Amino acid sequence: MKAIQLTNGFGFEELSLQELEIPAPGPKEVLVRMRAASLNFRDLVILNGIMPVDIKFPFIPLSDGAGEIVAVGEGVTRFQAGQRVATNLQQRFYAGNPRAEVLKNSLGGPLNGVAAEYVVLHEDGIVSIPDHLTYEEASTLPIAALTAWSGLIEYGGMQAGDTVLLQGTGGVSIFALQFAQMTGARAIITSSSDAKLERAKALGAWQTINYTEVPDWDKAALELTGGGGVDYVLDVGGAGTMVKSIHSLRVGGTVSMVGFLAGLSIPEFDVTTILQKAATVRGSQVGNRDHFENMNRAIGIHRLKPVVDQIFSLDRIGEAFALLAEGKQYFGKIVIQI
Repeated sequence: MKAIQLTNGFGFEELSLQELEIPAPGPKEVLVRMRAASLNFRDLVILNGIMPVDIKFPFIPLSDGAGEIVAVGEGVTRFQAGQRVATNLQQRFYAGNPRAEVLKNSLGGPLNGVAAEYVVLHEDGIVSIPDHLTYEEASTLPIAALTAWSGLIEYGGMQAGDTVLLQGTGGVSIFALQFAQMTGARAIITSSSDAKLERAKALGAWQTINYTEVPDWDKAALELTGGGGVDYVLDVGGAGTMVKSIHSLRVGGTVSMVGFLAGLSIPEFDVTTILQKAATVRGSQVGNRDHFENMNRAIGIHRLKPVVDQIFSLDRIGEAFALLAEGKQYFGKIVIQI
């Protein structure tokens, strides 16, 4: 089988297409013929050695994928051959809140990932995918969609009439926009591109803010909500956006911190606003398997279609990562066809 590996170290130059033996499933395991995988910022920082995960070389990257089960091991009861499934990032995160051991069993680091034609997975680490989705569309669900769903719906409790502030037009924010539409919530979305903001409006954004033209986007969000503030912020920026995210909240509002695109550390941070607003700031570890299955049922009922920007073949994975690293030339998700 063909697989992408980091051979001896980190960086784009270490990615290579290899020919490996097809693995065999053991007890309670399934063999999945991977059909598509999607890229996440997490994959990029692992590839470049920025995220401290204990991987062993040679290493197969990528966390998110979808395919069909072609063989099952002894004792498998949850699935059978022929079923279409997606991977769960954290293979042992089934329900409840995150625990330390959950992080040690994440696909694409420290566990080998899904950039391969065949992957063996435990039957408890996969979920069925909605019938109306292609494999390419389904491959975008495990991190981007589940992060938005868990942060806003499962943990946040977003409902009709609420207002959510979204940052940028990457995969997590676009899924959050779609989930806001699904639940009857109002979405404000930011971008440096008017063209992308127009696309977001077409997907149902209530208001848009060009943060290049309006750098005080937190104040703009307050004005759009009559001074009251937003109920939720899905913060993908981290250190560079957290202060403004908190400032844009209503009293009792929630920030779900799901990324660090704008930095990892805040040199000076005044906690006064958190106290005054009685704000909740919650870090994200994506979501558990129960959340994933809940989300997929909702996606199936509403016939939601993920936004896929570009699709690359497996041997062009370096180009796909370069597009992801550039950060401004895509809308939604980047997918690898396997």
